[in-house]
Amino acid sequence: MELKVSTKDYSVTKEDFDLYYDTDREMLITKPQPENLARYYQSDKYISHTDSRATLIDRLYQFVKRRNLKNKIQSIDKQGVKDKSLLDFGAGTGDFLKAAEARDYKVLGIEPNAAARQKAENKGVTLVSNLEELKEKGFGVITLWHVLEHLPNLDEQISGIKQVLDKDGLLVVAVPNHRSYDAAYYKEFWAAYDVPRHLWHFSRTSIEKIFAKHQMKVVGTKPMRYDAFYVSLLSEKYKGNHLYFFNAFWIGMWSNIKAIFTKEHSSIIYYLKNTN
Repeated sequence: MELKVSTKDYSVTKEDFDLYYDTDREMLITKPQPENLARYYQSDKYISHTDSRATLIDRLYQFVKRRNLKNKIQSIDKQGVKDKSLLDFGAGTGDFLKAAEARDYKVLGIEPNAAARQKAENKGVTLVSNLEELKEKGFGVITLWHVLEHLPNLDEQISGIKQVLDKDGLLVVAVPNHRSYDAAYYKEFWAAYDVPRHLWHFSRTSIEKIFAKHQMKVVGTKPMRYDAFYVSLLSEKYKGNHLYFFNAFWIGMWSNIKAIFTKEHSSIIYYLKNTN
């Protein structure tokens, strides 16, 4: 594999990591991949586990999250879901599940982080720590919102997720796109690399290839346009740019404009179904 990018964990440890290009799957792979990944999540800076509103960027994250919740549910409804039992894999602090429950979905979530699970439970959301704890085995919808890139043993994890998805169920996967304009612009500072928490860095083609191996097919996609702005904001901060808000707005806007023609948005939602 060819070395493509040398970057670092800008948000927590400042440790260095490399991204290698996997030609067969058209994706980037983080190396080294630490055995103890948990310590890279044990920080107040890892916002999806904290519900923090301490800084301007934290507040913007929470604003974008609230706007996205409605969009996520509506996008699933448009896929013609019949069985409204929903499993959210990597549920964080449970806000998506609360929103789905309000739209009459029967919900359950998986979240390995104990602190995040406690915050979700305080909101009345039931979470388990892993797939093995599930008592129910058939879900009409399984969602992974910016989660797939975090999972070690990728093929094994996908196989396990598929086993608890109904045969006619819908799998929803949202991931960053390393072929987006903002990724090319920010290079090693691109915040969506988020090493080493992100072990894999996908393209549209890599998602198709990885899931085809598991007899699953992409039946639709949807861009996550807000992500271009938020990722650009963090990337400007990592570059040390004090005018980060102004620059991030224009790079995020330009990334979305270019993606109208290239389809290479900063983040993409993929809708997948079984082919067997």
